[in-house]
Amino acid sequence: MDQHVLVVFPHPDDETFGCGGTLALFAKSGIPITYICGTLGQMGRNMGKPFFANRETLPKIREAELEKACKAIGIRHLIKLGLRDKTIEFEDPEPIVTRIEQILREVRPSLVLTHYPGYAVHPDHNALGGLTIRAVSRLSMQDRPTVYAHAFARNCQDVIGPPDIVNDISKAADVKYAAILAHRSQSQVMLPRDNMLQRESFWTYRCS
Repeated sequence: MDQHVLVVFPHPDDETFGCGGTLALFAKSGIPITYICGTLGQMGRNMGKPFFANRETLPKIREAELEKACKAIGIRHLIKLGLRDKTIEFEDPEPIVTRIEQILREVRPSLVLTHYPGYAVHPDHNALGGLTIRAVSRLSMQDRPTVYAHAFARNCQDVIGPPDIVNDISKAADVKYAAILAHRSQSQVMLPRDNMLQRESFWTYRCS
């Protein structure tokens, strides 16, 4: 199976804050990355500081920020599912799982990055992570990619143990920081802590 990374997250900026350094290192080494972004984050509370967005303009602003961040990281292929922010848990799951499965079969990634269901704080994170796992589980064992799951709930290590993947991203810190700044509506409110530019952690998820 050729090397190819598929990223599945629900919001613009999930790819950057959670794994921007890891993705930048993949891109720098020439590994292609496809990103499935579930929503445009249209129900987000952050509107810049001072405000420069409102509920009407936020979707377009966040879409442009997403595209700028992807360019900074080196993500060449962006797929937007067009789901409604903060509603993924209430959607009919079958069309979403089927669409992700279709992309998996087209892209044939060697690695999938998504949220760890139940341990990623936001309901959209948990829901889309779970749907991604279901899609991967539909593939035959020989066709299944490795899954790195991102978790950051306060109790996650108490329940699921320490992460088995801890990446030193210090050599990509400048790229991740540029991508964070690209998400201007969000990063003006929550600039990164130093450790966010040094390490990124994941759990290898065993699909049943």
